[in-house]
Amino acid sequence: MTRSRFQNGLDELKEKLLRMGGLAEQAIDQAIEAYRTRDAKYCQKVLINENDINQAEREIDELALDLLAMQQPMAIDLRFIIAVVKINADLEPEVQLPVDIPRMGASVTAMVQRSLESFLDGKAEVAEAVLQMDNVVDRMKDEAFVVLVQKMIAEPQTTRAALNVLLIARNLERIADHATNIAEDVIFWVRGADVRHGGAHFRA
Repeated sequence: MTRSRFQNGLDELKEKLLRMGGLAEQAIDQAIEAYRTRDAKYCQKVLINENDINQAEREIDELALDLLAMQQPMAIDLRFIIAVVKINADLEPEVQLPVDIPRMGASVTAMVQRSLESFLDGKAEVAEAVLQMDNVVDRMKDEAFVVLVQKMIAEPQTTRAALNVLLIARNLERIADHATNIAEDVIFWVRGADVRHGGAHFRA
């Protein structure tokens, strides 16, 4: 594979990943609307969208493997391909429905959008902002937990509904964690720095 063909392959990989990111954002928005309106048609849309996301995930993995097999990439290209494969996995989180407490959902959607923006533009500083947003979402989830537990204690008849909302908050936090993983992978790709678990170590 010539260098130009290899670069075209990298461009196609990036395009496919961004398309999958758009599908993932759409799924979150539809799930949020399902929770807000209690309309089952939005749940059905999420399930249909899931098939498209699964297909996109398979195509991305296959293309990434082809690129790795056909040419030995330079360090930054290798990091890019590795980052794509990892981001691909993080864009396919399993989301249980109904989803959302709207404010928390909006924050999580913003995290997904910014993490994809950081990947599109190759900007580590945007990725770093996503890491800060994750702290906010974590606090929102913790606050929801405290409020809902107090509600269950004070009004035991609300226990089932409160547990459902707790599950929603936990799933939103998981999506936020996936967005954080994407941001960390972008920082690794651009800077070669491993910032997982609060670290700032550089890798060759």
